[in-house]
Amino acid sequence: MGDHHRTDCNEALRELYVFLDGELTEERRSVIARHLDDCNPCLEVFDFEAELRLVIQQKCREKVPPELRQRIEETLRSLSTAPDQPPR
Repeated sequence: MGDHHRTDCNEALRELYVFLDGELTEERRSVIARHLDDCNPCLEVFDFEAELRLVIQQKCREKVPPELRQRIEETLRSLSTAPDQPPR
């Protein structure tokens, strides 16, 4: 592995999150995509990050159980009506 390849990996990984967010220019997106096609270590990092994002996205969509929602609402109501108290 020469310096040129290492630089490409550093660039690709530095821009990976922007790539995943779809915020790169078309030209930069093509450069990073080509690098990922040719570099298995970077592709593995990409796959892990993409999978992690999907898991987080799915977990954030799950509904809060009604009992938990009610307990949170009651706690917030009691805090908003309670006299000022120093933080614990």
